[in-house]
Amino acid sequence: MEGIDKNDPVILREELGDVLLQVVFHADISEADGDFTVGDVITDLCKKLIIRHPHVFSTDEKYKNVDSSEKVLDNWNEIKKQTKGQKTEKQELSGVSRALPSLYRGQKISNKLRKAEKPVPCENETLGDKLEAFENTGSMSDLGELLFTVCARADKTGINAEEALYKTIEEKINEVG
Repeated sequence: MEGIDKNDPVILREELGDVLLQVVFHADISEADGDFTVGDVITDLCKKLIIRHPHVFSTDEKYKNVDSSEKVLDNWNEIKKQTKGQKTEKQELSGVSRALPSLYRGQKISNKLRKAEKPVPCENETLGDKLEAFENTGSMSDLGELLFTVCARADKTGINAEEALYKTIEEKINEVG
């Protein structure tokens, strides 16, 4: 991200090397354990891209006539649910990676609920009430409720909460002088 944010190809190249090292390293360990090879990883990726991008690879007219990036994403998500065997809403929500930054994950959860026309927890509650509850208790749970409410609101308005916080932190650092 740093290389992209700074538009610095030298940093980006170095960081991509670190990512590639992880792929090669873990594949090598797995090959030694007899589990899979780096070739298997590449094959699986190719298969996934072909399956999840029928607008590019399929001859099915249903997918060839996709006319927006939103429809492509809807297809991607539907195909992902099918290939992962996610039949319930809880399975789909649990499938949102726990490794994601929490603000981003909160927004993805909110978005999936909204698209499924399900109620989004906290979405209609005021931030003031959530903040007051946290200020009164100082509890982790109340802070979590406040932050999830922010995530839901950010998603509803189309603002990336993770990016907004990142940029604000950078501004605060620069203000220090």
